[in-house]
Amino acid sequence: MSGSFSILDLDDTEALLAADRDGALWAASMAGAQVRATAAAVDEGALETVFGDSRDYPPRTVIWLATRGTAATAGALLAAVRGDSSRAPLVLAAETPAWIGSLDVLVVAGDDPGDPTLVAAAAAGVRRGARVVLIAPHEGPLRDATAGRVGVLEPRVPVPVEFGLPRFLAAGLAVMDALGGTAEPTDLGALADVLDAEALANSAARELFTNPAKLLADRIVGRDVALAGDCAATLALARHGSAAMLRTGLTTVAATGLADAVSAMRARSAGGRDIADVFHDEQIDGPAADRLRVLALTLAAERTVVAARINGLPDVDLVAAGDVPATPGASEELAVPAGGLSPAGPVRVEQQLAVLAVRLEMAAAYLRLLRG
Repeated sequence: MSGSFSILDLDDTEALLAADRDGALWAASMAGAQVRATAAAVDEGALETVFGDSRDYPPRTVIWLATRGTAATAGALLAAVRGDSSRAPLVLAAETPAWIGSLDVLVVAGDDPGDPTLVAAAAAGVRRGARVVLIAPHEGPLRDATAGRVGVLEPRVPVPVEFGLPRFLAAGLAVMDALGGTAEPTDLGALADVLDAEALANSAARELFTNPAKLLADRIVGRDVALAGDCAATLALARHGSAAMLRTGLTTVAATGLADAVSAMRARSAGGRDIADVFHDEQIDGPAADRLRVLALTLAAERTVVAARINGLPDVDLVAAGDVPATPGASEELAVPAGGLSPAGPVRVEQQLAVLAVRLEMAAAYLRLLRG
């Protein structure tokens, strides 16, 4: 169970802002600014020293080296989004591969410039002649190990490390685009605009039933919840959401594959639990102690298939990037286009994933405020 919560009203804007003493809502809403700052660094030539004269020579591999946290999550999302279209295989690693050499591109991603693994990896990449990009603070031991011989995309917008996913994802997309061969490079400015629109839709001033993040928080509070993904990208996103709920929201939320979640809900229905729940009124009795809710994260291309798989199951919500809450009682599915987005929502897969990540992070921030 998620534990006890305060009686803070999610529609009381002033109370929410007063309770946000740690700045979690502010940090989650800075996703667009992080992406825009990364785009500015790329425009200023941050990657030219590494890729400027070598775009006609694709590397043997692109190695994304990250040890933990949002940097590792960004690598998993990048592999899901660009793994099939990259000019070279994208390898995810937690330590320096023994075979790294001058034919490879090494991306070292993290938040700690003193992390021994990151420092050793960057030093090995430089020593062996690989093209090295740092998506990390360029200071301390990490700066000493590279001595100016690398491309640097360091953080320009100071946010807590748990809110750094947009920056890592944007930097990773920029690196893949810099290698060339991409049919449609990512417009980081457009991605930043989409994330700004999502943050606005989730702001404290927006009331519960027009606010995707608030409604997610309201559906999670006081219940057992599982975030489910049905592909590599949404499963990685579910794990990120689970981590955000724990670290920011101080709430335990499981992350699982959709098949496992569907099996659990079907077993629950077969056991007759739903019949007993018919007489439970949450407005009068409060949340049922053993009710499980599943939030199925989905991309636009998979929505029809995922919706068919969860059809008929109680307490399962479909959550997609283009969705916002409907008016009260309109539907259990979050399916009204958000203001500022096209009717279909963000089109590119990386936009959809980034939007959902921001929504989950802001929902976690609201859960933190409900904790008091």
